[in-house]
Amino acid sequence: MDFNMKKLASDAGIFFTRAVQFTEEKFGQAEKTELDANFENLLARADSTKNWTEKILRQTEVLLQPNPSARVEEFLYEKLDRKVPSRVTNGELLAQYMAEAASELGPTTPYGKTLVKVAEAEKRLGAAERDFIHTASINFLTPLRNFLEGDWKTISKERRLLQNRRLDLDACKARLKKAKAAEAKATTVPDFQETRPRNYILSASASALWNDEVDKAEQELRVAQTEFDRQAEVTRLLLEGISSTHVNHLRCLHEFVESQTTYYAQCYRHMLDLQKQLGSSQGAIFPGTFVGTTEPTSPPLSSTSPTTTAATMPVGPSVAGLGPPGEAALCLEEVAPPASGTRKARVLYDYEAADSSELALLADELITVYSLPGMDPDWLIGERGNKKGKVPVTYLELLS
Repeated sequence: MDFNMKKLASDAGIFFTRAVQFTEEKFGQAEKTELDANFENLLARADSTKNWTEKILRQTEVLLQPNPSARVEEFLYEKLDRKVPSRVTNGELLAQYMAEAASELGPTTPYGKTLVKVAEAEKRLGAAERDFIHTASINFLTPLRNFLEGDWKTISKERRLLQNRRLDLDACKARLKKAKAAEAKATTVPDFQETRPRNYILSASASALWNDEVDKAEQELRVAQTEFDRQAEVTRLLLEGISSTHVNHLRCLHEFVESQTTYYAQCYRHMLDLQKQLGSSQGAIFPGTFVGTTEPTSPPLSSTSPTTTAATMPVGPSVAGLGPPGEAALCLEEVAPPASGTRKARVLYDYEAADSSELALLADELITVYSLPGMDPDWLIGERGNKKGKVPVTYLELLS
């Protein structure tokens, strides 16, 4: 018990001394040991790394999980060391609703069949999102979180210890300075009025006491300086390790970009497959409005004879799938391009032809395109060598 009381009293004395030194430094009444410029730069870089790592971590969590309530729930599970329950993604939930709607509204109807197809695509998108979240959490969020909860806490602890060592050092310097000033004052010769032997004896005794005090302060200063130098070296090594942290975070960032690229590529493929499925089915359900087919408008009713009506209607070349119903469709190879109006176009994405009337495309290739009277504006005729076929406008970049 006595030992604990002595230790408590000693700790209280040290804390009081540090508090006094800190307060006097704030009011400019005490000198402060300054760190070298390189050390200050290391401290500034460490603080900047910590601040931006926190911001990147929080915003990435928002990107992966936009629902704040879900993020709070996952945070509590992690703090309680419990497994986070599996959560259905928004795409998977939408797929479930669409599948249930198709089952109730009729899976054999055109609307029901389309719902089923879209539901399958949304389910695949949800699964891809789940894989992306899992991969990004392991390869990117976990290293950032480990730095903040591990390395940075160690750095902060050593920095606080260095601050205490510096306050102890400066307190020892102040104590030595006061002791030397008192010793110098005690060694001065008494004035002419103080000529009694007693004054000389007291002056010599005080000088000896202050001399012992100076020796004690110098010894404490040497110990404080050694502890400060040792702690500064430990802190410096930890701060220099921030460079290794940057290298590790750089590798994690590359892995995050790779996982995000894979995720968006999967989404693109799934949606492209769905678009092709819907395009082929919708062309059969709604002729003239999908897949480049057009339904000619009926001529206005009038009292003119059929011969007159036929003579007044515009006549243009008919392409397979583009002409009015009942007319004989011409093969694309038999359709000559217009004398003017052809343009060069660059293909933006790969495109697989849905049938023989379409032209398969490869990204970045150049083809010649033109339009024919009566064509859907979303489609053009494309030529590549001796091959012709319909091509979607959204896949092209018209050059000239």
